[in-house]
Amino acid sequence: MHGFSDSNSLLACHTPEKWIETALRNQDILLIDHANCEKKAAATAMSLMFRYGERHLELQETLSRLAREELGHFEQVMRLMKKRDIRYRPLSAARYADDLRKHLHKHEPERLVDLLVIGAFIEARSCERFRALAPHLDAELADFYVGLAAAESRHFADYLRLARCAGTCELAARIHVFAKVEADLISGADNDFRFHSGVVF
Repeated sequence: MHGFSDSNSLLACHTPEKWIETALRNQDILLIDHANCEKKAAATAMSLMFRYGERHLELQETLSRLAREELGHFEQVMRLMKKRDIRYRPLSAARYADDLRKHLHKHEPERLVDLLVIGAFIEARSCERFRALAPHLDAELADFYVGLAAAESRHFADYLRLARCAGTCELAARIHVFAKVEADLISGADNDFRFHSGVVF
């Protein structure tokens, strides 16, 4: 699959230790924003289904399954929050996804390929962060995140496969572009801690 054997191989950098330290001090925000991310992931899959599904049957079937899984994860996070007496409250979104989308092609089919590549990066980073956090968490949350990492790895593979099937000779070049942008967002400074934020100093 274009040389990417697993989700980590797509990423150009690891999560900084500083981000992990901040996450461990702010587990309420971590879980609230994690819930938001799962909900947004389901909404993104549904949006792509409505926009492109009639032309791409495999996309429709794959993203339908993915959306159901993401909503299931959202419900699991909400149950964990309730168990831990963490009140759901509004949080501003990380700039991560919006900044990735600033680099979208304007025309099809390149735009669809870019959207799918962005989806692959988001899922790959989620997988990497679940694995990075798990050794530092209590047993219940660690087990949950290890399980989610496996699901996000499947989703990464789904998005990358769909990008390949959308058909473009530019796929490797576009992956290279988004790898650089994504790494800069993850390793750079951010104002607010979020699941997909950079480092908050």
